[in-house]
Amino acid sequence: MALWEQVLVGALAVGVVFLFMPGIKASLKQSHQAKSKDWAGALFPIGLVVLFVIMLIAIARG
Repeated sequence: MALWEQVLVGALAVGVVFLFMPGIKASLKQSHQAKSKDWAGALFPIGLVVLFVIMLIAIARG
């Protein structure tokens, strides 16, 4: 990748961070108020997806 492409991708990444900054701050504020039950409800589906992807990789390697 050329230098100007790397600079452009870096600038876009910084722009995206600034674009989503208000939402990130609100999410962090709400995460302090979350209960452990809320986190368990969010982590369970994520764990299932990770296990599914690992299973797919294992099947593909045969």
